[in-house]
Amino acid sequence: MDNSSHGNSLDKISGAGLLIALGIVFGDIGTSPLYVFRSIASSGTISKEMVFGGLSCVFWTLTLLTTIKYVILMLRAENKGEGGILSLFALVKRHHRYLTVPAVIGASTMIADSIITPPISVASAVEGINILYPNIPIIPIVVCIITFLFLFQILGTDFVGKAFGPIMTVWFGFLGLFGLLYVVQNMEVLKALNPYYAFIFLKQYPGGFALLGSIFLCTTGAEALYSDMGHVGRGNIRISWIFVKVCLILNYFGQGAYVLSLEGQSLGDKNPFYNIIPHEILPYGIGLAAAATVIASQSMITGVFTLIAEAIKLNFWPKVRIKYPSLHKGQIYIPSINILLFLGCMAVIAFFNHQATAQSLLTGKKVLLSAAMEAAYGLAIVLTMMMNTFLFTTYLYVRHYSKWAVLSYFIIFLVVEMAFFMANVEKFMHGGWVPILIALCMISIMYIWQSAKKIKKRLTEYVKLDNYLDALKELSADASVPKYATHLAFLSNANRFSEIEHKIIYSIFNKRPKRADIYWFLHVDTLDDPHALSYKVKTIVPDDVYKVTFMLGFKVPQKINLYFNKVLEDMVTQGEVDIRSRYDSLSKLNVSGDVRFVVLEKFLSYENELNYFENIVMNAYFAIKSLTTSEDKWFGLDSSSVKIEKYPLVIRHNEKKIESLKRVPWN
Repeated sequence: MDNSSHGNSLDKISGAGLLIALGIVFGDIGTSPLYVFRSIASSGTISKEMVFGGLSCVFWTLTLLTTIKYVILMLRAENKGEGGILSLFALVKRHHRYLTVPAVIGASTMIADSIITPPISVASAVEGINILYPNIPIIPIVVCIITFLFLFQILGTDFVGKAFGPIMTVWFGFLGLFGLLYVVQNMEVLKALNPYYAFIFLKQYPGGFALLGSIFLCTTGAEALYSDMGHVGRGNIRISWIFVKVCLILNYFGQGAYVLSLEGQSLGDKNPFYNIIPHEILPYGIGLAAAATVIASQSMITGVFTLIAEAIKLNFWPKVRIKYPSLHKGQIYIPSINILLFLGCMAVIAFFNHQATAQSLLTGKKVLLSAAMEAAYGLAIVLTMMMNTFLFTTYLYVRHYSKWAVLSYFIIFLVVEMAFFMANVEKFMHGGWVPILIALCMISIMYIWQSAKKIKKRLTEYVKLDNYLDALKELSADASVPKYATHLAFLSNANRFSEIEHKIIYSIFNKRPKRADIYWFLHVDTLDDPHALSYKVKTIVPDDVYKVTFMLGFKVPQKINLYFNKVLEDMVTQGEVDIRSRYDSLSKLNVSGDVRFVVLEKFLSYENELNYFENIVMNAYFAIKSLTTSEDKWFGLDSSSVKIEKYPLVIRHNEKKIESLKRVPWN
């Protein structure tokens, strides 16, 4: 399918598509009214300058970053129908090697953000219970909800996903309705649509610039608009965003109208979101808010699963086990990442609960868990947005858009996002360092994986396959050597059909000679097209030696066992190969010959003298690799027909020491 046909399918709009978009795209940004304006209004004595300025900043942040940058512009950058920072990187990576840096930083900060989102979202919703029942402890409820959320991932979310759309539609309608009820009581808040109030707020209001850190929280989740493009389509996102934005703005302005009624006072422990809901339906509002935050958290978790799966295929992340719990499009489950995210969420809750308790004792006023976590929220995602700006600028440039238009885009959005970044940096010592620390851990893993890959690639020895064809044919016909398999398949990294790794030749001839009737060398080529699934066959020696290259998209599971069976089936149909057993007694019965795979796993040889950097990288690489999925499981090979052979990775011999080895007489 070409780009134009992908574009046409992406722009299709349907009722079901709009409902799904509401359910899985806007969860994070849709729950931001729970805490954003509370954070702004808590900054000091309430005044019109604060309310109008804060509302104006919220409106224009949503307009500039979410509507213009993501909905209008970045959704244009589709990679065979897919979006997200790694899909964007796949589109532009060939143009400059340094583009790996923003891709790694952006992906890592997005993972960090996904660890902060569930605790702050769920806590913000559940804290509403204290309005009705002040003595109920909130932390155990938050922990139970998040624990259930991560346990639930094991089952998959196909059947629950169908309920996400209706629930979020009700949620946004709820936001818009109760916001509107307060807006009509004080239409003066509509003045905040004028950007003049935002300008005055940032210029003159005490601490106005610092409040950009809180204001930025209104647009967290905008990245999901781009990441989920492949799931719901560009057209459905753009149309549903109109409804979502109207509801969000009405709710923010409704909260502003309520806060204006407290002019001259301090907000205290009030939450404007819950205060604009009539008391008699508040329990239903709290329940709906909790459901919305669970959906928002679910969307973040599945988004990270998709991101990690893409990172693995692009060689940014170790090969960890991936499961497919349902037939739902894009539905994957990564056990190790699920555990990592859960432990991260629990650590975040424990740390910021301790912070909130300490602040409460220090100030004598109760500090909510969600309020304590606000300091950690935003810094990571603004970095993700900045990295997207670098990559999308490159995309516009290589697509030959006007240089002035490209430069204008880069300057405008970089300046805006730098302003938000500087405001969020002020939170660093108050908890903003938490997501940065998490992101640095993710960056370290990606950096180690990429660096080790380059070291291995540089030191892998390839040989010409032609030089060994006669020897392979003779070994295949040598009845004095016990037959190892009818079909013997090796996984190879060699891109050229004429080359093969020396270690494979060594395995065939030296490490127990492996006689087979047919030798197969299989290579997997991961393509930038996310859903590519094809193969090509090179017949090197008819009925004796073949090389098969699988061209797989970075979102396609690498089930090589199944794909190879399909290759054999196609080649038999075309009369290209005879796969029957070569044993006389079995050949008469048309029994298919056995297939055996050999996987060569590297280990770090002791015969090395590494420099300091290589020593750290390679030891860290093999330490991480020992905890991840083995090569045979990753490639979906049948364990009953796989032979794992360990192969030393020799990085550098100390030749001088070897040459100095001398024989001495035996006394």
